[in-house]
Amino acid sequence: MFRFALHALIVLILTLLTQIGGIAYLVMLAASHAWGLRRFLAKLAIFLLCYAGATFAASFAAPIFGRVPLSCIASAADRLVVRSPIYCLLNRNYVTPDVRDLAKALAAHMDKEFPGTITIALDANFPFVNGFPLLPHLSHADGKKLDFAYYYKDVDGAFLNGATRSPIGYFAFEQPVPGDELPCEGRNDWLTTRWNFDALQPLFPAYRIEEQRTSAAIGWLTSEGVARFGLQKIFIEPHLKSALGITDSHVRFQGCRAARHDDHIHIQVE
Repeated sequence: MFRFALHALIVLILTLLTQIGGIAYLVMLAASHAWGLRRFLAKLAIFLLCYAGATFAASFAAPIFGRVPLSCIASAADRLVVRSPIYCLLNRNYVTPDVRDLAKALAAHMDKEFPGTITIALDANFPFVNGFPLLPHLSHADGKKLDFAYYYKDVDGAFLNGATRSPIGYFAFEQPVPGDELPCEGRNDWLTTRWNFDALQPLFPAYRIEEQRTSAAIGWLTSEGVARFGLQKIFIEPHLKSALGITDSHVRFQGCRAARHDDHIHIQVE
């Protein structure tokens, strides 16, 4: 009974983390039983082979479900890059063709306006099934959502091309200053993903948002993104919206139960 519960828990965790990892684990269990394998390393090797095969196959099967992968293999000439290979390894890099085209067009625009600028994509969606949650995100479940990293500069004001404050692009927050709008101040919601990670903040480099490029990117999204690609919403924190001088109604606050958005920009299309 304990072994069954353990296997079930592993399948659940792998499914929540990667969508297809649970299936790969079940195939490994079946193959190990059929071949009489007992050694951990042999089972691990079979699982990794199954998972790699399933991940590779997903990139070809996903278009049937209306999604395409953003590539984690970037050349020196690419101006749209996924922040880390871990997003592709966990199958978190899938979007609809419209969102992919929007992301590429944004990167091309930024490269034209600021030659050489790299635009960084973060979490997208899983390859299959509308409504399947991409934890800890509340809405990345239909291929129509994508997160971008902010553009950053160092303490001397020099632009840091292709850099983020955290290794995965998340959880390094831009802290509000006295007088900023704080819509969630005083709330103590128990069911929320609005985590501050205070203990982590001193570990990140003291980069700041590069206002010129970030404002230009959001300006393009609220104009060309809306007109050409059906962009519906952009989520950033109110204090950043104010600091960047953004007034467009497509730029909104995500609510107090969702994750903070002063470490990334969230976009979604209709």
